[in-house]
Amino acid sequence: MANYKRTLQPDLEKGAKGFRVLLLNGQRQVGKSTLFEDMAKGTKRKYLTLDDIAVRKLAQTDPWLFLQQNPPPVIIDEAQYAPELFPYIKMYADENPQDKGAFWLTGSQRFRLMKGVQESLAGRIGIWDLMGFSYREKIKKPFSGGPFLPSMAKLPDEKKLSPLALYTRIWEGSLPELIADKEIDRQRFYASYVQTYIERDVRDFHNIDKSIQFFDFVSVAAAQTGQLLNYSSLARDIGIDVKTAQAWLGILERSGIVFLLRPYYQNLTKRIIKTPKIYFLDTGLCAYLTKWLTPESLMNGAMAGAILETYAIGEILKSYLHNGKEPAMYYYRDADQNEIDVVLEQDGTLFPIEIKKSANPNTADIKAFAQLAKLQKKTGLGAILCLYPERIALSREAVSIPVWEI
Repeated sequence: MANYKRTLQPDLEKGAKGFRVLLLNGQRQVGKSTLFEDMAKGTKRKYLTLDDIAVRKLAQTDPWLFLQQNPPPVIIDEAQYAPELFPYIKMYADENPQDKGAFWLTGSQRFRLMKGVQESLAGRIGIWDLMGFSYREKIKKPFSGGPFLPSMAKLPDEKKLSPLALYTRIWEGSLPELIADKEIDRQRFYASYVQTYIERDVRDFHNIDKSIQFFDFVSVAAAQTGQLLNYSSLARDIGIDVKTAQAWLGILERSGIVFLLRPYYQNLTKRIIKTPKIYFLDTGLCAYLTKWLTPESLMNGAMAGAILETYAIGEILKSYLHNGKEPAMYYYRDADQNEIDVVLEQDGTLFPIEIKKSANPNTADIKAFAQLAKLQKKTGLGAILCLYPERIALSREAVSIPVWEI
């Protein structure tokens, strides 16, 4: 995509020199194939997509012939449609260990794809995750910053955003095609996106025939963004049972539509079984589904705080994933209802973060940070991510940071 570079590209290029197979996961239309094609410019690497039914059929029914006709170096887009290829890719990788970066795969159904990869390609494959454009990628400064921590240095050329400018960024979302082409009708784009997603990734891939009901489910889930996930409420609002709601939410998570933020517990089992918070990974899609037609209405509406939190969570995630890192990222809530929006853990240190739709941060907003002392771990610098346009110290333990500096 002209003039837009991705933060992840240098790490992928490094990985292509060390791994025989690369896998790039992510929601549809976040730019996976475009990134690989940009990396392949000037080479003889062939591009194939398994969204093409004829190409997919050959890959599924005769994977050996498929690879004979399409030898590496090759890009195979939406590889989850033909896990039959993986044993043959393994055979090639084992027979040609010196051929680094032979196969570049993309996928938009993470868990099903990962099952096939783990069974066939363990030890031979490098795996990355790509999300939509980060704020820095939108403003064409993709290599600035790094994985976010409150202690990271302020960039010297940081541009201040008004609240409306920030909410315009949130409202427009992060899908590259919509960002790069200002002539696209946003409503029609997202309507087509949802229809294509349901047709390709839900009805056909998961054998769900209740397309209209599933669309309603996605919309109701979007209205819960930034909240504790409530399966009973989702099920009741759509008229389905809780097991179906759990299964459908799992589809949204597997296809990169939503992210579930787990609570922080030192006991790993508790993290898994306790209630997560739900966040839509593209705020533009979330705004479309919840029918906020302008940035102004979104900024002034009932979801303004939740969508700002959703945006900040997404930007923190991108700062890690697009630098090839996995974030240790949680929320905190104790029996006394003390809450912290985000807790980042790095090298045994906890970094607490609050997200506020406020231009007046104060020490009252960080009172819950002290609760982390009960965990008997080192606590690093905390932060409030908010609308105040300058980075300022609130105490020795916390700073206020503009949301757009993530």
